[in-house]
Amino acid sequence: MHGLINRSIQCFLRDTYGDRIWVEVSDAAGLGFSGFEAMLTYEDALTGAVLSAAEQRLGRPRDGVLEDLGTYLVSHPNLEALRRLLRFGGGNFVDFLHSLDDLEGRGRLAVPDLDLPQLELRDHLSGTYTLTCRSHHRGFAHVMLGVLRAMADDYGALALLEYQGAKGDVEIISITLADQQFAQGRQFDLAARTG
Repeated sequence: MHGLINRSIQCFLRDTYGDRIWVEVSDAAGLGFSGFEAMLTYEDALTGAVLSAAEQRLGRPRDGVLEDLGTYLVSHPNLEALRRLLRFGGGNFVDFLHSLDDLEGRGRLAVPDLDLPQLELRDHLSGTYTLTCRSHHRGFAHVMLGVLRAMADDYGALALLEYQGAKGDVEIISITLADQQFAQGRQFDLAARTG
């Protein structure tokens, strides 16, 4: 697994639950080092060990931990740059959904060896969608659930999201857009603010 993904898990645990929790999780996972380097590659088993240790330490199922990770990636102040990058996907939540098909390619432009899932959005009638996540790493769809929930809030949209399950290397999320302008979205300007 790419170090950027492992580092994201580490930062999520530290920023959300504190340094002590990260140390306990990394010790329980048997890492043998204090933290992941973002640009290195690690054995997939290490990522699995960290997630299993986080499940045990937090008393939460892996799916919930991964969904919280997705929410963190979009909503935590330390990751404002990622939120901004995702907001360039469109002026509203529907535009953003349609931009997800290109997310894997955009990620590889930035980090060529980053293994993101292939995402495919199917637009059904009357505000319903299906997002297919194809990856040999199970669980990315739960991360995407968190990302989608946070982005819907960011745009001010009311969306009902449900994990539909997995078959082989494919996981499916159903999306029902109840109201595109349900609430005031978060402020977003094309130019980042300084100061």
